[in-house]
Amino acid sequence: MAQLRQDYAEFTRRDTAIVVIGPEDAARFQAYFTENDLPYIGLPDPKSSVLKLYGQEVNLFKLGRMPAQVLVDKQGIARFVHYGHAMTDIPPNAEMLALIDTL
Repeated sequence: MAQLRQDYAEFTRRDTAIVVIGPEDAARFQAYFTENDLPYIGLPDPKSSVLKLYGQEVNLFKLGRMPAQVLVDKQGIARFVHYGHAMTDIPPNAEMLALIDTL
């Protein structure tokens, strides 16, 4: 999540909203966002409802949910999906920004 903050201005310049979905309950999720002063939208998903819709992997041997990034256009169509195989398997911001520029 921290990497998204580094280029947050670039995402907003491209009229792109960032929504982070996490497994914590609402209180813990809000506390984390407040403590870290995160500028984007956070959606708690403790029952994995959204996770199931997008096919995000849960691997208990790798600390729970694997990272996933989904780029959804304004019509609600998923234009890019990346499912990570490890907690550090996240596309760089430059790659996501380049993809946004093609939409």
